[in-house]
Amino acid sequence: MPTYQYQCTACEHAFEAMQAFTDAPISLCPECGEEVRKVYSNVGIVFKGSGFYKTDSQVKKSESPKPTPATPATTTPPAKSD
Repeated sequence: MPTYQYQCTACEHAFEAMQAFTDAPISLCPECGEEVRKVYSNVGIVFKGSGFYKTDSQVKKSESPKPTPATPATTTPPAKSD
């Protein structure tokens, strides 16, 4: 469940509340009963797994030239000895 930060617009009391996404936001300060506002801050993001780094964050290298198919060597049949 996410933790939201709130701050009162009147008394500047700051507090946190754990709320589900479906819960209504808190609108009144628990200290003075006046209006509160959500406080937004930076969040840490961690990318795990092989997908992001390998597919999105690296510069694509040009493909190396594809090897040409090998042609069979031409050999002459051995000379017949009578």
